[in-house]
Amino acid sequence: MVLVHGAWCWYKLATLLSSTGHNVTTLDLPASGINQTQQQQLHLFSDYAEPFFEFLGSLPPEEKVILVGHSMGGPVISIAMERFPEKIAAAVFATAFMPGPDFNNMST
Repeated sequence: MVLVHGAWCWYKLATLLSSTGHNVTTLDLPASGINQTQQQQLHLFSDYAEPFFEFLGSLPPEEKVILVGHSMGGPVISIAMERFPEKIAAAVFATAFMPGPDFNNMST
């Protein structure tokens, strides 16, 4: 299970899930938590999502994950579902933004 928005917002849930035997990964996206990228360095939405895409690309070919996106993690997991369909078992939008059909992550 991969919790997406900022690791800082998931610490209680991640601990609870891990204690019940789930394999949980939390990532701080740029300009969030311990990721020291500054907001001014992010020119496109794809810049914001790239560390997460790098993580998904590093997974073994046979591994599938459940994504949980919160807030701006919603558009990130939405794009991930399109770019990495073979790695996604399910996606959950937990009070997350959901992009419409005209969303273009390369220019937004």
